Amino acid sequence: MHMLRPIAIVIAFAVLIGVADSPRAWSDEGVCNPNADYFLGTEDYVQAIASHRRLIALQPDNAFAHYHLGFAYGMTGNRAQELAEYREAAALGLRQWDLYLNLGRALLESGDLPGATDALTTAVALGPDHPESHFNLGLAYERRGILPAAREQMAASLKLDPNQPDARNMLGLIYAEADDYSHARQIWTELVRTQPDFDPARRNLAILNHMVDGPNREHAPDLRELRTASAADPR
Repeated sequence: MHMLRPIAIVIAFAVLIGVADSPRAWSDEGVCNPNADYFLGTEDYVQAIASHRRLIALQPDNAFAHYHLGFAYGMTGNRAQELAEYREAAALGLRQWDLYLNLGRALLESGDLPGATDALTTAVALGPDHPESHFNLGLAYERRGILPAAREQMAASLKLDPNQPDARNMLGLIYAEADDYSHARQIWTELVRTQPDFDPARRNLAILNHMVDGPNREHAPDLRELRTASAADPR
């Protein structure tokens, strides 16, 4: 399982060359400071961290600056600081679906499943038309073993964007975990047919067929193997 990277934040910023950082009020457009956000746009996260820290020293209540600083920390793998800055942005009143999505994903990575569920529920409430909010909330429910809710969220994500092999693969895993092997097989068979290069579904289908139809068919499928085969899911 690989490290979660934060969902990209879209920043509308002006490129200012040779202008020192100066206090600016954060706005509805999501720009906390054009110079600081410039480094996010160029993916220079070391400079983004430094510039946002300077900005926060001048404007400690700038919620967007804390959010963007948390995003930069996340892109450098500093999970503790990422979480701290996201929480500060939320405490300051920032209500953006992608803030709560990134907070939820970071909490998933850190193993705080109840906290991730709460954050991602807020992400869905604030951004119901974004499939990634439903997808990640479905992951949180699946990891907690709350399978009906996990299935509902994966289905909602796929309704918004049917072209998500990861979501379809995870829906198959959720059905398998609920002992509904028929639906799991149906999903993985169709995914292999339509996405022949998507290896997790091919491996999951092979494991399921072996465990259900092979010499060990009297045993339930080994869900640990199915989870391993689903390693492409962003957890």
